[in-house]
Order: sequence, then C-alpha cells, then structure tokens
Amino acid sequence: LIQSIPSKRAEPFKLWLAQVGSERLDETVDPELSIDRAIQNYRRLGYSETWINQRIKAIEVRKALTDEWDKAGVQQGGEYAALTDLMSRVWSGLSTREYRQHKGLKKENLRDNMTNTELVLNMLAEVAATDISLVRNPDGFDASAEVAAEGAQAAKAARLQLEKSTGRPVVSKLNAKKIGTRQLQG
Repeated sequence: LIQSIPSKRAEPFKLWLAQVGSERLDETVDPELSIDRAIQNYRRLGYSETWINQRIKAIEVRKALTDEWDKAGVQQGGEYAALTDLMSRVWSGLSTREYRQHKGLKKENLRDNMTNTELVLNMLAEVAATDISLVRNPDGFDASAEVAAEGAQAAKAARLQLEKSTGRPVVSKLNAKKIGTRQLQG
C-alpha cells in the first residue's frame, strides 16, 4: 500500500520499509541474524558486553524452561505468566508486578533492567526448574508449579547467601534509566 504512494517525500520511507522487510526475510532463512541484531541493539543502547552475554544466555535458558512447560501441557499466556510470577516471588521475594514497580518500570522489559546478579539468579531459578522438570516429567500446571517453586528455591538460597556475604540486597531498584546501562554489572 505504501509502495503505491506517488510522492517523492514517501521515497525514503519506501526504501526503509523495503530494507526492513528484506532484513526480516533474511532472518527467517538465517535466525542467527536476528540474534546479531538484538546484540547490536543492546550495544547501541549502551549495555556492557558482559551484560549482553548474560542476557542472550538468559533467553536460551528461558526457552529451555518453556519447552519443558510445553511438554507438561502448560498453556502459553496466563499459565506461563503465573509460573513466571511464582518463580519471581520465590527467588526474589517480589511478584513480577512488584518487581517492575520496585524498579520504576512501566512498559519496559523487566529482564532488560536487571543487574547482572539479578539476571544470573533469575537464570538459576529457571535452569534449576528445567533440570528438575527433566527428571520428574511433571504433567500439567499444578505439577509444573511445584517444580517451578522448587527450582526458584535454589536461586533464593543463593540470593540470601550473597546478601549475607555482601550486606546488601540483590534485588535492586536500579534500572537501565537510573544507572546508565553500562553499569548494569552488579
């Protein structure tokens, strides 16, 4: 539709639209290109290489967990959100909504505003739940919730030990806007 607009002022937009369309088609052939684009976007936003590497790993860990949930018959959407919220409450002491409020977020992605330590503990909860799920093969939401809570307990134990050792809370009010994304290290 936009391509049919006969205006010189529409040309830059047409070229941009064609370029974006071409890039997305290329990404369907080679999905690694979309990962590279995400990394470039994080760099452009000022995230550190360490944080970017953790975030990409966190995506991989989350995917393994959701694969387990799918295998158990957990429904995407509401049930995924309920299990994610449960895990957050167990390991961090905050629901996902409370966590977002704690960081002063509105629509921003919570994980994109976690410190490295928060990301790692969230990943620990998810990888532990995945490992437990692989052994137990839960069937349905309720059994998956038990596994999710148990996995999140591992991250809670690590959080409490770290807080005891450092004398400061792990769950931070800091987010990308407040501290500058290059400092989302610890």
